[in-house]
Amino acid sequence: MRQTMYLLTLTLLLLAGRLHAQDLEIEAFYGHFTGIADEQVDGESEHRQLSVSIEPMGDNFEIAWTTRVKRSDLSQKDHVYHILFRKTRRGAIYASAMRMNVFGKHIPMDPLAGDPFVWARIHDKTLTVYAMMITNQGAYDMQIYDRTLLDNGDMALAYTRILDGSISKTVTAELHRIHD
Repeated sequence: MRQTMYLLTLTLLLLAGRLHAQDLEIEAFYGHFTGIADEQVDGESEHRQLSVSIEPMGDNFEIAWTTRVKRSDLSQKDHVYHILFRKTRRGAIYASAMRMNVFGKHIPMDPLAGDPFVWARIHDKTLTVYAMMITNQGAYDMQIYDRTLLDNGDMALAYTRILDGSISKTVTAELHRIHD
């Protein structure tokens, strides 16, 4: 029940919508970051190598991230994700643009078809990406990526996965900004 209230509170905060004077603009997040994450799954801790890149794409921006995981046979596999975001009429809320419609316009995916519905927002110094999926059983799977800029220019990552009201995974990391 507590997790459900947490999710509802997050949703209401997102929908409340007014910007504060100290909210950063997306340009502050542009850059490349890398670090080691501490993942907690069912009380077990595991370290993963992460990298995040946030870059302008015309009037939009793209977040790309890679997670390197160790398989049971000790080989490594990279999971790579790229999501394009575009401005909405709601200020610091951004819509994902993960596919094109028949008119060539980038649009979000369809969660009722099993695809994730993804959006982002900026609040204070944090860029949050939400990814909601509807499971085959009709429950929800919500993934929340909080990327907070630190005073030294690095980034703190806090990832939470909520599966039908229960937190099933958390990941934290401090990612260091790579200067070109």
